[in-house]
Amino acid sequence: MRLRSVELEMPQADAAVKFLTESWGLLDAGKRGATSFLRGTGDHGYILSATEAATPGITSVTFSGSKEEVEGVAARAKASNVVHRPMRMFDEPGKSHGFLLQGLEGQIYRFITETEPVARLPDDRNRPIQLTHSVFNTLDREACVSLAEKVFGFRISDRTAAMSFVRCNQQHHALAYVKSDASSLNHLAFEMKDLEAVMLGIGRMRDSKVPLVWGPGRHGPGNNVFGYFVPPFGGVIEYTSEINLVDDNYPVGSPTDWKWPPGRTDHWGVSMPNHPSGEIAERQYLFRTMA
Repeated sequence: MRLRSVELEMPQADAAVKFLTESWGLLDAGKRGATSFLRGTGDHGYILSATEAATPGITSVTFSGSKEEVEGVAARAKASNVVHRPMRMFDEPGKSHGFLLQGLEGQIYRFITETEPVARLPDDRNRPIQLTHSVFNTLDREACVSLAEKVFGFRISDRTAAMSFVRCNQQHHALAYVKSDASSLNHLAFEMKDLEAVMLGIGRMRDSKVPLVWGPGRHGPGNNVFGYFVPPFGGVIEYTSEINLVDDNYPVGSPTDWKWPPGRTDHWGVSMPNHPSGEIAERQYLFRTMA
């Protein structure tokens, strides 16, 4: 199973697409009605969609797997009485077949099989490869983790005082749940080729007058390098790379394993604390009602 894409709605979607292609580095993957699809250099038909809407919102986070993996999630959802929709085809790049599932706090997950995979493009340090992870603010993060483990078939990797990190393959996490007083999209992380590509991206954002709100740094859980930004269309997006690969023998970390000295929020200790504008943007994108 892999994190495939996130589907967003927003005002002035065309302007958002212009920023995401001309500055952030994504590639045009086509359009269906009011929805634009954008891809990275990886082998997914698209990794982000942007649909014109009156207010910001997230319609789904999509995971791609084999037919057997997707049918397994559907069977466990049915057995657990989790609200979900019947299997169907989705008209989108990569032509997918799967279903929608409703999370405990209104999160909408899609589990699909890509029926028309696309070829991977050459590596380019100025372009994201794929989505690495999606992070949600939650009222009850451990209940969300339990759903991911029991129904999705995912596994917990680490817990800090504020976050729980969940994986769907060998990458340290594809989902993370943040302890919060609201349910929303916290941020999206785009995987870059390496540290050099992340730093080039930070410079490119500075040229585009989009300043860092946190970074550069190297996280504890996952050990990935990072740079966070609030783009013109709101929300928070991250350039990241070098995330740890783990296996079933990985010991699940606890909050006592992830404590920083005073004044530090990551391994390097060179980044300023998360800027207040980032904390506001982390609450902008709320989940839509499941169609």
